[in-house]
Amino acid sequence: MKTKRRVRTRRCFYRGIYMNDRQLTDLQKKLGYKFKNAALLKAALTHSSYANENKKNGQQSNERLEFLGDSVLGMTVAALLYNGKPQLPEGRMTRLRAELVCEKSLASLVAILDLGECLMLGRGEEKGGGRSRPSILADAVEAVLAAMYLDGGFKPVEKFVLKHLGPVAELQERAVTDHKTALQEIVQEKTGQSLVYHLTDESGPDHLKVFSVEVLLNGAAIGSGTGRTKKEAEQSAAKAAIAVLAK
Repeated sequence: MKTKRRVRTRRCFYRGIYMNDRQLTDLQKKLGYKFKNAALLKAALTHSSYANENKKNGQQSNERLEFLGDSVLGMTVAALLYNGKPQLPEGRMTRLRAELVCEKSLASLVAILDLGECLMLGRGEEKGGGRSRPSILADAVEAVLAAMYLDGGFKPVEKFVLKHLGPVAELQERAVTDHKTALQEIVQEKTGQSLVYHLTDESGPDHLKVFSVEVLLNGAAIGSGTGRTKKEAEQSAAKAAIAVLAK
C-alpha cells in the first residue's frame, strides 16, 4: 500500500510566526520586480520589535531602509509631477508631493501589496495588532521601495510608483478647486507682481444674486467670472486667468 508523501513548504520561522516562500514570491509579483538579493526584501519586512527580540542573532530592523525609502519615494513622486505636470508651479508640486507620500496615500500601496501578512513582528507587536497598524505598514512600504532601489536602481521603483500612484496624482490634481491659491502661486514665481480682484457687477434679487468679478495682474485684466457669491465669482475669475496665463 502506497503512502502519501507529505509535501512540505520551506518556511522562514520567526518565534512561531513565519513568512513562507510563496508569500515572498507573491509580493514580488505585486511589486512587478524579482529581487536578485532576496535578503534585502526580507530586511525591509523586519520590524524593530522583531529585531529587538532577536539581537543575539544580529537581526537588523527595516528602519535604515525606511529612512532611505522616504527619500527614494519623494524623489520618484517629484519626478512624476515635474515631468507629468509641466504647468504646475513649484508650490503646487510641493503640496501634491506631500499628499502623495503621506501615510494616508501610502495606505493604497499597502492594500495592493498586502504587507501586513508579510511583516516580521515581535510577540508584543503581533498581539497588539501591528499587522494592521497604518504607521507600521506605511514605514514598511518605504523600506520595500528602498530595497528595490538598492537591488535594481530607480527604474523598478519608478515603474511601480507610476503605475499605482500616478492615477492618484491625476485625481488629486482634478480635485483641486482653490483656483485663487493656484493663481497666487503662479504669480509669485516673479517678484513685484500685484494681483487684485475687482467686483464689476452685482445683479438680481437678494435670494438670487449674481456677482461678476475681474482679476487684475499689475493693473491689467487677465480673467473674469461670475458666481452666486463673491468668493465663487473670484474663484471663477482665477480659473479663467490661469487658463490665459497657461497659453
